[in-house]
Amino acid sequence: MASGFFAVLDDIAALMDDVALSSRIATRQTAGILGDDLAVNAEKATGFVSSREIPVLWAITKGSFLNKLIIIPVVFLLQFIFPPAIKIILIIGGLYLSYEGVEKIVEAIFHKKTTAAEEPEIVQEDEAQAAVYEKAKVKSAIATDFILSLEIVIIALGSVMATNLLIQIITVTFVAVLATVGVYGIVALIVRMDDAGYHLIRKSKNKGFLAALGKLLIRSLPVVIKILSIVGTLALLLVSGGIFDHNVGFLHGVLPQFPELARQFGFGIVIGLLVVAVVTGGKKVYSLIR
Repeated sequence: MASGFFAVLDDIAALMDDVALSSRIATRQTAGILGDDLAVNAEKATGFVSSREIPVLWAITKGSFLNKLIIIPVVFLLQFIFPPAIKIILIIGGLYLSYEGVEKIVEAIFHKKTTAAEEPEIVQEDEAQAAVYEKAKVKSAIATDFILSLEIVIIALGSVMATNLLIQIITVTFVAVLATVGVYGIVALIVRMDDAGYHLIRKSKNKGFLAALGKLLIRSLPVVIKILSIVGTLALLLVSGGIFDHNVGFLHGVLPQFPELARQFGFGIVIGLLVVAVVTGGKKVYSLIR
């Protein structure tokens, strides 16, 4: 009886070791896309009055958990019923990510940025109007999270395909939960930087080191969000390029003399440009025949 009990403990310990190893691999594989997830959601969770930032972020976080609750079983079901669908969905997601990354670059280079003075003022005269604005931003953030969550789950699953089903399920679920908690936890800290700064200024009566630190936090918030936006755009192109590199056969032998990251970034840029051209052309054709 005792030997059987210890055998079970050994099996559990071995399983946990396998899960820990596969989780490290899956987390490393999904790290790039998490950068974009962080940048996107940091931007979408700002722009509210201080009292609504955390409730809005919590609403997005719950939506993200629901997204993953839907995505994980669907992805495993597809893997069981029609495994090639995973690769197809992954490539389609890569096309979307490369398109989004290149579109951001095109927008930054060729389109004039709206200045603060030119931005349309968002009037929130009453609670009902504020609630509509808030609901729209939350809905947009959750929709974007769904696409990114789909990629995270598929990439995590793809990194542990050689393991058994139980390890796959535990690993993918762990990575999905870690991604949500990690990303939105960091976003919560970011969006409260300015409030922390104001608190330090008030506490120090606008004097001394604490006041200086508070002012630094306030000034740093838009800079941090801007940096995250840039890093997120690069991550989009690297992740999408990696998807193409690993899943599109004829790309395996292209530019072998270049480092892997450079090749993948190039794939993301080139394919993203093609997708942007197709989408832009399609929109123009549609506007003409409509």
